[in-house]
Amino acid sequence: MEDDANSIPKLPIPGKRNILITSALPDVYNVPQLGNITGCVLRADVYARYCRLRGYNALYICGTDEYGTSTVFSEENCTAKEICDKYHAVHKDVYDWFDITFDKFGRTSTPEHTQVCQAVYSKLWELSEETTKQLSCYYCKQFFSADFLDPYGGCNHDPVRRDQCKTFRKLLNPPDLKYLCCKLCHIPLQIANTDQLNFELQLERYIDETSAAGAWGQNAIQSTKAWLEKGIGKIVITRDLKWGVPLPSEKYEDKVFYVWHNAPIGYVSITSCYTSEWEKWWKNPENVELYQFMGKDTVPHHTVMFPSMQLGTGENWTLVKTISVTEYLNYKGGKLSKNKGAGVFGNAVKDTSIPVEVWRYYLLTDMPEVSDASFVSKDLQAKLNNKSLSNLGNFVKRVLSFIAKPESAGYGSVVPDAPGAESHLPTVSLGRKVGKLVEEYVEAMEKVKLKQGLKTAMSISVEGNRYLQEFQLRKLDRTDKPYCAIVIRTAAGLIHLLAQLLEPFMPSFSREVFKQMNLPPHFSLSDERGEVLQASRPWKILPPSHMIGTPQLLFKELKGEEMQQYVEKCLADRCASDAAASRRRARRHAARIRRYAEEPANLITRLRLRSREASSSKSDRATLEAGWDKGMHETCTNSSHDGALADLVDQLRRERLESRAARSSETKGGAIQMLTCAEAQANWVQKRLGSREASGLGAD
Repeated sequence: MEDDANSIPKLPIPGKRNILITSALPDVYNVPQLGNITGCVLRADVYARYCRLRGYNALYICGTDEYGTSTVFSEENCTAKEICDKYHAVHKDVYDWFDITFDKFGRTSTPEHTQVCQAVYSKLWELSEETTKQLSCYYCKQFFSADFLDPYGGCNHDPVRRDQCKTFRKLLNPPDLKYLCCKLCHIPLQIANTDQLNFELQLERYIDETSAAGAWGQNAIQSTKAWLEKGIGKIVITRDLKWGVPLPSEKYEDKVFYVWHNAPIGYVSITSCYTSEWEKWWKNPENVELYQFMGKDTVPHHTVMFPSMQLGTGENWTLVKTISVTEYLNYKGGKLSKNKGAGVFGNAVKDTSIPVEVWRYYLLTDMPEVSDASFVSKDLQAKLNNKSLSNLGNFVKRVLSFIAKPESAGYGSVVPDAPGAESHLPTVSLGRKVGKLVEEYVEAMEKVKLKQGLKTAMSISVEGNRYLQEFQLRKLDRTDKPYCAIVIRTAAGLIHLLAQLLEPFMPSFSREVFKQMNLPPHFSLSDERGEVLQASRPWKILPPSHMIGTPQLLFKELKGEEMQQYVEKCLADRCASDAAASRRRARRHAARIRRYAEEPANLITRLRLRSREASSSKSDRATLEAGWDKGMHETCTNSSHDGALADLVDQLRRERLESRAARSSETKGGAIQMLTCAEAQANWVQKRLGSREASGLGAD
């Protein structure tokens, strides 16, 4: 996956094209699924390989984002650090199998990451403090972001996650969400005040200029403009959590940076783990071009939040030049999602018998560059068995097998000389077509139009097959040996060229072709060496008298039974994962019942006393609300007795009404509001109790 740890780190080279490539950091707490692999790391890998092919000085950086709240509140019985260690290894294993060539695949839970984040924070000059309302759970004694609520956004559309509404593309503060319950104990949450740090985003001019200069795609521009048009203003960059990058301030020692503030800085910190001279990459905009790859749901975080922080420090940062974005890869009518457990996951793919080059080819030909695409297992089978891959494999095997035949029927595994090729009209015509296709390939890849680049490269194999079909090689070998030598040497040059062009997309295929051609696995399409111009003279690519290796079948047909076994395996893996999650939830629920279950009379008495104490005390409305909420939270958490809970709700409602009526007229309005709030909570408890009875689960 990565370069040798003992190798000398790459640094920008004056006079060369230096390209810094990043792909969105995947959330560590899950197995990579095909949507993330295709939209981020795979596409970035293709472009990084292309840059190396062209002789550019390219550095590809990625890693796992390990400070998300999903790590803190995981369902696994281990620490956040243990979870990160476990799943970082899972990510690395999957990406290794997919032949992803990071220069550095790191992680954000490192001392270097903390150091870089705190350095950026200390230099931001537009931070302001503001008291905000955040959701908290009394029982768990924890503030929550939107990740661990059961919310619906303010637009009444699908459930939202990570503080953002994907329907209207805007950030949401947790108090703006509806129907809020704690995911850990399923209790209604209350709003509490907490001090947070804000940062104001002002980027309209920068985005207009950069999107035009970097030729951003329409999906990147539209996602960014949607954020700006809605009006962003100040963004809270802190959270009340323990796991994360701590703020370098005694006043905020109980807070950490919001994950979307520190995650993009992970690109920088991972580079600092790669080389101590990381600033030569990240603070060198005159000599370094930054290309970033991601799915459309994280675009504004890279086009708005990350550059805002960079510009806010007043330092000379390397800012993004080109953003390459994909739409969603869907599965069974919905978006592939790690969080929801929907989709095809990398570990299941790795354990199939389908070669990695087939997976890469399928995902890259069907990648959702402009609109959403769907993963269908039958399409994968069709892609492997269709004309494109079979024509490519047949073209290579046909030519190399003919060369490998004995001299009486072939060339004894030696590439023949081809004098007179420049005057052979069919060969010259083919050379012109191929030269033009290679120019189109380079143009598409330079614009990061990867799907078009792959399609153009594959069309060269189509031209090669047409070229062979013009001649009957066996007959030509018997009747006109020099003529046949021109055709064979030209076709062998095309195979060499195809392996070069397809290396960014199917590296294992290219390595195997070069092995069969008895060539070292060094791929190059450099202007400096004239290799692009040479494509129009394919008969010149391989030297005469070069001895090839042993030809073998490159692509094996995937049968229907094998495909069915693969589908069943993926479903079995998913079901096993879902069953394990259900067992974990059941164990937590049982432990809660065992710990807090008590007799209904004792529970009612304790709650009634707490409620009366709060009602009779000469305290303000907040104290009364706290007394009621605390009692109600304990009731919902502790009670496992259906009838007692229903009776308790009625008794408390009557008692609260009597106590409120006895209060002075000055506080009558507030008392009525408090009673309304209490009744709303009581209604929620009764509704929840009824739904659990209907499902046969009983009360919590």
